[in-house]
Amino acid sequence: MQKNKIISLPKILDRRGNLSFIEAKNHIPFEIKRTYWIYDVPGGEIRGGHAYKENEEFIVALSGSFDVVLDDGKERKVYSLNRSYYGLYVPKMYWREMENFSTNSLALILSSTDYDQFDYIRDYDEFLKQINNK
Repeated sequence: MQKNKIISLPKILDRRGNLSFIEAKNHIPFEIKRTYWIYDVPGGEIRGGHAYKENEEFIVALSGSFDVVLDDGKERKVYSLNRSYYGLYVPKMYWREMENFSTNSLALILSSTDYDQFDYIRDYDEFLKQINNK
């Protein structure tokens, strides 16, 4: 199983404003098939609460901050994202939750697959069963 990790992105400094970018198969280890973003999350809400059988993700806090909680079935780890020049790589088969969204936060998610409702594992006990059978 691949490991999750924080990946630093290029940061071009300029007095007029900085620029960062993401290139598939260069900065992140997959081709990008889908891009979506999460915003206007009410205080106290949790997003996610699922794992993917095949999909990999790269999550960036474009604005504001939030925490990503990853669980591999044995250990839970919290990653605080609050800079637009790094992001979190999330391999398949990690339970993922996003919480503690700041006001006006914007989460950008790049995915390795097109949307497929059958790729989701939405029940934590089922996730643990599948992890333990591998």
